[in-house]
Amino acid sequence: MATTDHHLYFTKNLLEWHVGHHRPMPWKGERNPYLVWLSEIILQQTRVEQGLPYFERFKAAYPTVADLADAPEDEVMKLWEGLGYYSRARNLHAAAKHIAHELGGSFPTTFKGIRSLKGVGDYTAAAIASFAYDMPHAVVDGNVYRVLSRFFGIATPIDTTEGKKLFAALAQQLLEIADSGRRTAEGPNPQSAIANPQYNQAIMDFGATHCTPAAPKCPTCPMRPHCVAFLEKRTGVLPVKSKKLERRQRFFNYLIINRNGEVFIKKRSEKDIWQNLYDFPLIETESLPDDQLFLMKNETAVDWLADSRWQLLRTSPPQRQELTHQRIVATFWELEVGADFLPKVANWVAVERGKLANFAFPKVIDLYIKQKFLPLELF
Repeated sequence: MATTDHHLYFTKNLLEWHVGHHRPMPWKGERNPYLVWLSEIILQQTRVEQGLPYFERFKAAYPTVADLADAPEDEVMKLWEGLGYYSRARNLHAAAKHIAHELGGSFPTTFKGIRSLKGVGDYTAAAIASFAYDMPHAVVDGNVYRVLSRFFGIATPIDTTEGKKLFAALAQQLLEIADSGRRTAEGPNPQSAIANPQYNQAIMDFGATHCTPAAPKCPTCPMRPHCVAFLEKRTGVLPVKSKKLERRQRFFNYLIINRNGEVFIKKRSEKDIWQNLYDFPLIETESLPDDQLFLMKNETAVDWLADSRWQLLRTSPPQRQELTHQRIVATFWELEVGADFLPKVANWVAVERGKLANFAFPKVIDLYIKQKFLPLELF
């Protein structure tokens, strides 16, 4: 099949497939750029099923960009709790303030303006420009990489500069073919900068529901007759990544220090994972502690507790949380201290145990609080 015909076949069949396979989602068809932006930030590295309730909650809590800009940071982080990749929430809040206070409350209307917002990359800018303004910018996310790699049989790694340029150019060419086909069918279109509003959504939906990473629906696929990966039995190896993900393993020991019904927490201000979330006093070690005497042998723990009577109440089994580039292994050490205990670290804050739910914690801590700590201590 000639290259041009191959491209035409792809766009025609993709758009025909999409007619009968719409995924109903609250942001589809949305023209408000603020809400399109909100949905795209939430969906970065997040499954639709997980992100949908967060979109609804943010939309209800902050119906306009000004509402989001004026919200306290802790409130925004708490609403984001459990969604992960918390830099998205920080960037979202910062960009909302920029729009509200420096752009007069008006969302950018150009690709360059959208791309300049904090936390917005090429893909997110293209999605917002396309869905909110019908601008002719092709989206290229994981779904698009997978669909194009398989159909066209492209083995260039998607995580290389060469691969990103290749797929971006191909995606843009296919978008222009789809747009050209629409204008031809409808007659001359003087607004040549207006793109087909269905194409970007179609290829994303196709990758998310049909040409999936595992067990793609090849038997019912309209692309099958000319899909290189299917014909050459390469669906399991495409797309290609050149870099193997390696996770750094870190061991966190959290001290849950109880004093007269209060617990000490602190805000993570350092430039590390979970910045601006709360956690308990933390001692990071090179490995799991050997035994229950950890608090008596570790220099930091000894320094923190030296001037107070204390009693170890319980120690949790190691809890694990997987991040993109790190694996966190957390152990929780619950202890009771005397009423005269005074923290030696300035940013420790004593909080009533019943009010812990008001603070945004990393997932591994939130799960421990809900499953282990609060049922034992509060109810």
